[in-house]
Amino acid sequence: MLQIGLPVYERKTMNRTARHSLLSPPLLRSLRREQTGSDAAPLNGLALALTLLHTSLLLLVCFFSVSPLAAAEKSTVAWDDCHRQKPEWYTGEEAIRIADNVLLYQRNSGGWPKNIDMARLLADAQKDKLRKDKQKTDSTLDNTATHTQIRYLAKVYEATRIERFKTGFIRAIDYLLAAQYPGGGWPQFYPLRGGYSNHVTFNDGAMIGAMSVLCDVARREPPFVSVDQQRCQRAEEAVDKGVECILRLQIVVDGKRTAWCAQHDENSGEPRPARSYEKASISGAESVGVARFLMGLDDPSPQIVEAVESAVAWFEQAKIPGIRQTKVPDPVMPRGFDHVIVEDPAAVPIWARFYEIGSNRPIFCSRDGIVRRRLADISPERRTGYAWYGYWPATLLAKDYPAWRK
Repeated sequence: MLQIGLPVYERKTMNRTARHSLLSPPLLRSLRREQTGSDAAPLNGLALALTLLHTSLLLLVCFFSVSPLAAAEKSTVAWDDCHRQKPEWYTGEEAIRIADNVLLYQRNSGGWPKNIDMARLLADAQKDKLRKDKQKTDSTLDNTATHTQIRYLAKVYEATRIERFKTGFIRAIDYLLAAQYPGGGWPQFYPLRGGYSNHVTFNDGAMIGAMSVLCDVARREPPFVSVDQQRCQRAEEAVDKGVECILRLQIVVDGKRTAWCAQHDENSGEPRPARSYEKASISGAESVGVARFLMGLDDPSPQIVEAVESAVAWFEQAKIPGIRQTKVPDPVMPRGFDHVIVEDPAAVPIWARFYEIGSNRPIFCSRDGIVRRRLADISPERRTGYAWYGYWPATLLAKDYPAWRK
């Protein structure tokens, strides 16, 4: 099955102010004044000994008071790491604490918002705010949201049998089923928000993330073995409709199937733009996840086989030899560096993010929405702030596809 990448989040640090205050009691400050020649009376031997003893005791208090806090902070894994722990970890207090966080972030719709480190420690005030935020309509499949939370809750439930976690991921499965269009696709946000987010969205693995979860539910793959038969059946039907949608949306040029746009019109199925610099095009990035998902299906039909073969042929056709992208320090640039394309006959093939439909030429764009033919011709802000080139199909072509052919 498709493996979904997850974002990396920053770890929390200890409260240095609190730690410093423990190390600065009045007697220590008084001792420092003595040692630096203050006008206070000098300490005699007994007083000095008592002061040092008091200081030692305070340091012990500091150690035993701060160390548990430090240990707790260090044991808090980043959200990115929560999905790659050993099986026994999911039975522990930390896994349960994080699962309760996930439930707090879950909206009434059943889904989750994006770009949140759900493993972080939450104060009571933050928890109260999250309870008030449950009515928000910002649930999404974008940036790995919702499908990763479903998988995490299911893992913790499978390990602990704590019922509230099953209730949470079952609600979220129902959210995925409700969010699917009659034509088989999924939008970026549900409830719908309008604009390009209503389109059937492959961008950032949105639709494929939803389908990979439902595929595992339909198969009753761990950690979804506890899902009831009715939902498993509904999940299977949703996946079948999603596959039909994928096959229907594959872009045809001159009678040949190629790959997919990052998003397609939810009604007509036509390729559609998103943000001003994301044009309707054939995607050298998102299409990889779509093809890999099709390759993971059991007993693929001739139509699925043809779709995969066509996508692989297009990846081969679209690869760009003889160049590489380099990161060059440049203090004048907004981020302190520039992305420069260098000719290099020895470079491994690279792919563009977007290809013009028909010509198959790479396209680049600033926020002004004007298509350019070279990365160097777009604004510095977009040139360094977006992934215009990458090696997305490389592993699929070198490993996944040959293994699938066998």
